[in-house]
Amino acid sequence: MSESLVVCDVAEDLVEKLRKFRFRKETNNAAIIMKIDKDKRLVVLDEELEGISPDELKDELPERQPRFIVYSYKYQHDDGRVSYPLCFIFSSPVGCKPEQQMMYAGSKNKLVQTAELTKVVFLFYLLVETIFSICK
Repeated sequence: MSESLVVCDVAEDLVEKLRKFRFRKETNNAAIIMKIDKDKRLVVLDEELEGISPDELKDELPERQPRFIVYSYKYQHDDGRVSYPLCFIFSSPVGCKPEQQMMYAGSKNKLVQTAELTKVVFLFYLLVETIFSICK
């Protein structure tokens, strides 16, 4: 991934939390919601949620502010196997300030690289329920 544009770095404590989240043993759906502290120019933890459904996750997101989310969910394969993929979601709702949109867009690649994620979803007009079909 290109690092040509890095607007905000990732807070060190968040890097550690993402690493632990990536290797978690729990089997429930969980999410880490992140925001940008524009004064410090850092991506920081906003909220950590356990046992959260896609509908509940959607309700937790601000209506007019961007957020980064790492979501771990139970996925039942057609052959009966169960996996718990991690999905990176960039939520940028309609009505966000252009300055916020640019800060988040310019920080996304650095965060994805730092968290070592491979499934990336951009939510502009999409509903959170569509994550499962997009993340496959």
